[in-house]
Amino acid sequence: MSEENSSVDVHPDSEECPGEDSLGFGEDLELNQFDGLPFSSRYYKLLKERKTLPVWKVRCQFEDALANNQLVVVSGTAKTGRSTQIPQWCAEFCLSAQYRHGMVVCTQTNKQQAVDLALRVADEMDVNIGHEVGYTIPLETCCSSDTVLRYLTDDMLLREMMSDPFLEHYGVIIIDQAHERTVSTDILLGLLKDILLQRPELRVVVLAVPPTTDKLLRHYGSIPLISMETSCAAGVIHSNSSSNKDYFYSALRLVLEIHRTKERGDMVVFLASAKEVQFAYSILQKEGTRLGADLDQLVPIALCTRQGALLPVLAHQPGSTKSRRVFLSTQQGEDVWWPTESVNFVIDTGVQKKMVYNPRVRANSEVLQPISQRQADTRKQLSEPAGKCFCLYSEESLPLAENPPQILESNITPTVLFLKRMEIAGLGQCHFIDRPDPEGLMQALEELDYLAALDDDGNLSEIGIIMSEIPLDPQMAKALLASCEFDCVSEMLTIAAMLSAPSCFLETSAGVTHDAALCHRKFQHPEGDHFTLINIYNAFKQTQREQCMPVCIFPADFILEKWCQDYFLDYSALKTADAMRSELTDTLNRIELPISEPSFGTKTNTLNIKRALLAGFFMQIARDVDGSGNYFIVTHKHMAQVHPFSCYGAQSHKLGLPEWVVFNEYTLSENNCMRTVSEISPQVFIEMAPLYFFYNLPPSESKDLLQDMLEPERARSRRADKSQTAAIGSDNAGGGASVTQAYDRCAIQ
Repeated sequence: MSEENSSVDVHPDSEECPGEDSLGFGEDLELNQFDGLPFSSRYYKLLKERKTLPVWKVRCQFEDALANNQLVVVSGTAKTGRSTQIPQWCAEFCLSAQYRHGMVVCTQTNKQQAVDLALRVADEMDVNIGHEVGYTIPLETCCSSDTVLRYLTDDMLLREMMSDPFLEHYGVIIIDQAHERTVSTDILLGLLKDILLQRPELRVVVLAVPPTTDKLLRHYGSIPLISMETSCAAGVIHSNSSSNKDYFYSALRLVLEIHRTKERGDMVVFLASAKEVQFAYSILQKEGTRLGADLDQLVPIALCTRQGALLPVLAHQPGSTKSRRVFLSTQQGEDVWWPTESVNFVIDTGVQKKMVYNPRVRANSEVLQPISQRQADTRKQLSEPAGKCFCLYSEESLPLAENPPQILESNITPTVLFLKRMEIAGLGQCHFIDRPDPEGLMQALEELDYLAALDDDGNLSEIGIIMSEIPLDPQMAKALLASCEFDCVSEMLTIAAMLSAPSCFLETSAGVTHDAALCHRKFQHPEGDHFTLINIYNAFKQTQREQCMPVCIFPADFILEKWCQDYFLDYSALKTADAMRSELTDTLNRIELPISEPSFGTKTNTLNIKRALLAGFFMQIARDVDGSGNYFIVTHKHMAQVHPFSCYGAQSHKLGLPEWVVFNEYTLSENNCMRTVSEISPQVFIEMAPLYFFYNLPPSESKDLLQDMLEPERARSRRADKSQTAAIGSDNAGGGASVTQAYDRCAIQ
């Protein structure tokens, strides 16, 4: 990487780094360099606390490296203060250059953490949130023209690159939690290598922990590494058992045992999945009410919500002296900015549930596996040095040093679409730290080709360019585009928003209760789940409109939330879907696509919705081969069942099972479930599916049925051949002659 001198003023004769002023109050009030106002007394109090963080020991070293290098790697856990202090020092660096090269942006992998860090840093810098310090997360922006330091999720920074491919708005880009190796973070790390060559004034700071830091040094070459010492880990107690099948209840029993000892301090419990977190939350809530009066109140806090929704309770809010908080989290929460001053116990189950994508069958499978050694080490650092970490696994049972990057286990079709768009913008090849699997890459290119997103030369077509503008997966983006042609945009916007948001159906630990199933049936549509989602959204909006009338005496949100509870629906999920629908509508308006008037319920509209769906999801059709719900997926010949939440699922008895269906998602699990299923006719599928996709389907009885519809003359000829073969077989029945049926197959194109 190229090096460049900076305009930061370094005072070699001073024993302190720039900005390390004394904490006393002089005769003249010291002014905040970011807003020009005098510092408050709280600023000095927080500054005193900040200087005790481990990261302050390397401040001079970091500022010197930042001034003289384009790329700096910092190694240290969240407990060192890296995520709050380093962005502030980068903001001072940009200020010293009068923001000639841009502002500071710091990425996070979790949107709740982006908000929490922005709030904390604004407090430490003594400025107002949304002004000098802000944040951007999906569906929410809290920034202004005065913002000099912004926290955002890594996927949102990628979206910004659509209009600013070289990120010229920023002078310093901080990639935090690089060791999480999310798809978006890996793409950013790969593209920034090219951007740094184009912008010698740009600075990039990568925050990670070993062994990811070692990979970064090998990937980027000769760059400075700044390592921070962390406090000693708590006392670690490992289980003697090599297998821990009962890890969930073992963890909850341990929580209650620790609480009964009356030892002070909050707890952190790491579980395998978000579903387990919600289940544990409900159990501990019930158990907390049964505790004796001599024990403090037990307060469970779920730090994992579905699909990254904002947390209901912030982790850093202080607890009561008469209560003990139990933070419940998953593998995504090791690097969260924890209230480390109060956590005295960590309970680590040592397992995680991950979704791993299989490109051959275009499906995710849920895998339960041990955590990595890197995750285990991070968790051990969370409690106070005098605390305890209980590992419900043996020391030898962690096989991996670190987890595989998500880009090797995810569907990379959206990634390939984005990178094709970046090629148009002038960015060269993405220098991946770990290159995606060739099979997954070929499947992604094939899928984009089927969706008409690529031209004959393999570049983005006009349709592909428009699809890249829409913040949806490529299949749903194509379906939304097709709805413009079939005059059902309003309905498709609702479907896209409902499927992009978390599931609107409340699920208990026991699954779907009988009462919930009865309530959900009131919304069921005979045409399938996509139409049921429209019914639910329309009912939600109708209730919202009714509560906005002047005669209503209760707050609208209160009534809406009560309505959702009555129908066993998730209020926050429906609010998210409503916000997503508004964002998608704004996107279509921006790129000047027509939005038709809603006409839901008419026969023509129903047919057009199915056409639009099949324009994007023609690769996801299945046929009931025996009339009992055993569906044959035509693309890869797997058998699947309909998910219980479906209107065709086990909870429904009013609707018959359709022969042909289109589905939104297929997961390899115990039941190989299809989610969000709607009935289609094979004739409409033939109309919407590209012929070269159809001809590449593997041979099957279902394909023969479709091909007979596509080529009626071939079907008549095949029936005649069968009759003739049967007659010859009858004539030669006693002669030992064998006749083999033969007919033409479509060649793979």
